[in-house]
Amino acid sequence: MKLSAVQADAIQELGNIGAAHAATTLSQMLGSTIEMSVPAIRVVDLSQLGQYMGEESAAMVAFELQGDIPHGGYILFYITRESAVRMTNTMLGLTEINRPLSEMDESALLEVGNIMVSAFLDATAELLGFVMLPSPPSLSMTWHMRLCSRSLPRCRKRLMRSCFSLLNLSVKSTR
Repeated sequence: MKLSAVQADAIQELGNIGAAHAATTLSQMLGSTIEMSVPAIRVVDLSQLGQYMGEESAAMVAFELQGDIPHGGYILFYITRESAVRMTNTMLGLTEINRPLSEMDESALLEVGNIMVSAFLDATAELLGFVMLPSPPSLSMTWHMRLCSRSLPRCRKRLMRSCFSLLNLSVKSTR
């Protein structure tokens, strides 16, 4: 699948608008400044997803898209382990950086992923004029991105190529 320049620009703009809404939601939830990069659009084979997200330890919250989407799709909330700890520390009132993630951290990651993906989908669905709903979230605490690609077997069976937007969010404490 190859996107034309116009298609890539349109998808990038949708991604930018959706991501801005998600970043604003996260900023309000954490009471911290969020810095956001402009999303980069790429069409890749799902088995190669890890190569585009890096080698660092990460968590991924996966959602299947539902609603008025004829062929469905998936959206991923990806966060490095370091960012996950910083974010959940803020949410849970903790300060230790070098700690194992608890069940409470995992619950917080699922909730943040759900809130951010919902904000992203609401913003883009409003522009597109149809309903997009996320499925209940599924968390993968695989701390190596190549393994994260393998943790999506349902995706690989149904979707061999994926168009996705890479977005870098950075949390800056304002407290």
